[in-house]
Parts: sequence; C-alpha cells; structure tokens
Amino acid sequence: MALVPIQMPQLGESIAEATIVRILHQEGDTVQADADIIEVETNKAMMAITASCSGQLVSITAEAGVSYPVGAILGHIEVTSEEAARLGLDAEESPKRKPDKKRPVTPAKVQTVEPTVPGGLPVPAHAGGVSYLSPRMKARMVELGLRSSDLAGIPGNGAGGRVTIEDLERFMGSIENNKITPASPMRKAVADAMIRSWSRPLATVCRPINLDNLLSHRKSHPSKPGPALYALRSLAIALGENSAPAGRLIGDRIVHPPSVDIGFAVEAEDGVLVPVIRNADQFSLDDLVSRYNRLVELARQRRLPANDTGGSIATITNYGTFGLTLATPIPLPEQTILLGMGAGQTVPSWDATLEKFVPVIEAQFTLSFDHRVIDGGAAGRLLKRIAELLEAPETL
Repeated sequence: MALVPIQMPQLGESIAEATIVRILHQEGDTVQADADIIEVETNKAMMAITASCSGQLVSITAEAGVSYPVGAILGHIEVTSEEAARLGLDAEESPKRKPDKKRPVTPAKVQTVEPTVPGGLPVPAHAGGVSYLSPRMKARMVELGLRSSDLAGIPGNGAGGRVTIEDLERFMGSIENNKITPASPMRKAVADAMIRSWSRPLATVCRPINLDNLLSHRKSHPSKPGPALYALRSLAIALGENSAPAGRLIGDRIVHPPSVDIGFAVEAEDGVLVPVIRNADQFSLDDLVSRYNRLVELARQRRLPANDTGGSIATITNYGTFGLTLATPIPLPEQTILLGMGAGQTVPSWDATLEKFVPVIEAQFTLSFDHRVIDGGAAGRLLKRIAELLEAPETL
C-alpha cells in the first residue's frame, strides 16, 4: 500500500493560498478519482479540491477556517503501490498498522512536497511585493521612519517577490551614495495627503471648453478676475444646484455637504496650499474677486488663517499656468472631486453660420473624482454644466 498526498493546488494564476471552507469526507471514507474532497475559498471564488486517485481517505490534516499555501499537504489517500505507480503519482509507503475499525491510523510520517510556486515559498495571494510585510520588516521600517510606499521601487528577492530585510538594508545602503536633501514639513504633509487620497479608486473625465467669451468678459471687467476664479464660481453654482457629486462615502452612506465651500490651489514654496472660499455659491463673481485675491496673497506668504483652510468640498487647480494642456490632478483625501483647467490654445472650430472653420481659444478642463461616489456619467454632466456657465460669463 502507498500514500498519495492531497495538496493545495494552484487554483489560479495569481492565487497563492486558499482557505478551507468545508471538508466533504471523513477519514476512513472510500473516495473515487476526481471526487470533491475539500471545499476552499480564494479571494476570487469558491472551488473544490478533488481526489487525484481512487482509494481510502486515511487522514485529513487540514482544518476548516485555516488558510493554506499552494503545495501544502492537506491529507493522504491510501492506494496500492501498483496503482500509484500506474498513475505516476508521488507516493510513499504506508506505515504498518493494526486494523482499527473505529478510526483509521493517521500516518506517522508525512512526505514533504515543495510548493509549485515560482520564486520560492508562496505568500498570501493578496500580498504581492511590499504589500506583505513581516513583523520584523515592519519593526525595522518603524525604526527608519519608512512607509510601505517608500519601498515601492525595491525589487523583492523573497517569496513571491516579497521585499525582505536584506533587500531593505541593501537599498538603504545604496541610497547613501546619492545626493540627499531633507523633505520639508510641507512636502511631507503633501505626501501624506496624496497617500491617503490614492487609497480610493480615482478617475478623471475631460472636455474642451471655449474661452473666447470668458476672455472677452475678463478684458472688460474692471477687476480683471483670473480664469481660475471664473472656474471656481462656475463650479460653486453647479454644486449649489446639485451637491450630490461632492458627497462623501462614509461606510454605506453618502454624506452630502452642508455648504458649498470651494478651495483653490496656490503654489507656495516647496508645495501647494489650498485656501477656501466659504459659501461660494452665494456670492457673485464681483463679490469673490477681493476675497480670492486676499487669500492668494496670504497663501503665497504662508500666512493663511485657520478658518480659511480645510473643510472644502472641492478644489480648483489651474495647471495651465505651467503651460500644461492636460493633467489628472488628485483630489484631497476629504474631497470627492477636483476641477482642473489647462492652458488655453488657439484651435479651429466650425462655425455653422459662416460655414467655415474659425480660430477660437479653447482649454481642456478635467474633473477628477472618487469613483465610489459618482460615475463617469455624473462627472460628465457636472463638467458639461460648468462648461455652459463658463461660456456665459455674464451669468456668473
């Protein structure tokens, strides 16, 4: 007689482990080849492990509710040596035992089988690269003041591509040969905010907007408001009409904003500050000019009062000032949407009245959003409403 091990199979290309849900047979049962023996669950689906041959199930070492890596031995089936050889299965001789009708004897020895996972021993399926960190690695990272995102560029030589302590120490030693400057408090604050923002599924929609009317209106306006203020006012009106796109998903509920407080990005030394105009939907464009200009100046001096920052429901960023025509900026962690505007460009546009192409100044506007809260359709409709308002600046 011989023992054939029941192994955790490779249940999918990216699956490195599975959790035992239910054991379908008891020790001592006779099983047929291809019969379901154990029911398991991966992070993708429920599956069954089948018997590789017919025989008697002499042991089940797996336990329900426990996760096992690919290649782990979950039990043994006893078959004749001839049958094992005929099937070409990896088996070992069964130890001699006295018959016991009540309970089969568990084999005294279990064959060690190497897991069939490239790159060494398997790691949890959801834990590729630095997303899986051993307690020792975590402790070392705390000592060094590192986050897992700081290790994103380190190639891992451990199991399943995992970054090991040795990989970390080698990397830390190598960077000492490079030029190093300390990150400013503002840069660290921005980095922290972006890490928290990126934990959400973010998406961006884009559309061109004709700026001819806006630029003509601005030219005749005594205060010469900047294009970003026109965009801020348009967004405020649109959200005042329907605040749902700016809601935040908290648990299983969407929390609508109590007021339309809009922030706008101002580049400061080594970072970006976001002053906020409260209740922006309740003021006309003319009323906003002085508030906007005051906050821009305070932000550049890094002297913003506490009540003029934070708590906004959306932000405007004018990346066109850097000559950029298109970008996908990231909303702040506490916000669902961010409106971006690119540099204006002269492009041909078809004039149906004149029946010919005429030059117009156009800019690409982007709306980045938390895809958990709104979909592309809602984002597109909001951007369309903003375009309608910007192309009719006298209504602002």
